[in-house]
Amino acid sequence: MLARLDQWAARLTSLAALIGTLGLLAQVLVILSDVIGRYFGAPLRGAQDISTMAMVIVVFGGMALCERLDGHLSVDLFEPHMPRWLRHAADVLAALLGAAIFFGIAWTVLESAALSRLLNLSTNIIRLPKAWFQYALAGFALITAFGLSMRAAFLLLKGHNGRTVEDAE
Repeated sequence: MLARLDQWAARLTSLAALIGTLGLLAQVLVILSDVIGRYFGAPLRGAQDISTMAMVIVVFGGMALCERLDGHLSVDLFEPHMPRWLRHAADVLAALLGAAIFFGIAWTVLESAALSRLLNLSTNIIRLPKAWFQYALAGFALITAFGLSMRAAFLLLKGHNGRTVEDAE
């Protein structure tokens, strides 16, 4: 059961990373078009709007992958001096706290998206509806929270950070 959930988490993480990559490519193309347009006296209308909204996709699209690969920065000044059980408890607590924070982000952004839809909020220049990007952010936050929950489950049940199918069975 845990192995199947972890496979789902891996697939969702890959999907989020792919969407984040596409957002980055779109942002590069928009900035390139804007720079070339400015050189010829015709900047791309709405480039700032698109770049701002694309950053939501880029940052939160890659968040789950960064978590899954353990790519976050960490400072371990005290960790080498702590007993193993305390390090393990801290890892479990960090994963659970991270999951709770990302669930909270998703909840808050979903409420904000509902308000954005109600008020028809959009970007300033080209009127991109903000709710679409808020829903995307909430989805990416949920995927990250799911991944952190899986990390906590593996740590609690197996006592380490490894995430292999063999370990989960």
